[in-house]
Amino acid sequence: MERYTFFKQFHDIPLTDYHLLTDRFQTRSFKKGDFITVPGQIQRELYFVKSGVQMAYFETGDKLFTLSFTYFPFLCAIAESFSFQVPSKYHLVCLTDSELDYITYADLQKLVDRSQQLERLFRRMTEAMFAGMIDLHIELRAMTIEERYKKFCRKSPHLLQLVPHKYIASYLGIDPTNFSKLFNNVTF
Repeated sequence: MERYTFFKQFHDIPLTDYHLLTDRFQTRSFKKGDFITVPGQIQRELYFVKSGVQMAYFETGDKLFTLSFTYFPFLCAIAESFSFQVPSKYHLVCLTDSELDYITYADLQKLVDRSQQLERLFRRMTEAMFAGMIDLHIELRAMTIEERYKKFCRKSPHLLQLVPHKYIASYLGIDPTNFSKLFNNVTF
């Protein structure tokens, strides 16, 4: 899917406004294991994934909690750190070699002040992210382990080959041992 087509799922943005945004993009490459953002750091760029897989997570003691995975065509950021320009509470790391386009916070603010279409696009994308977070909370509380696993496999089957299963298990709120059993035994 082309990025413009992806954006149009959220708002029917005119091509001129799309180019107003993408003409400001710069590209940055990261290696597997590179951190994009760490706790205490303010995320000053909003990334648009071109290639690779990234993961947001936080740690408490010796336990890691996976919050999200990003990959093309999605955006990649610690949302509250970027949106409010406050220190991050968690990590954003590349799970594979990654290439990301980005725009700075300052440049994006100038663009949304200039273009109501871009402002509407980012508002609707933020609303979709918020709705997705609510859905995930419902899934974690109301669905069985097997139901969560099957839904994940339908939505993002390619991640099963790209992401260590312990991180997917963490994301789904499943003990890694139970995840292994599901991975080896569940059929669709």
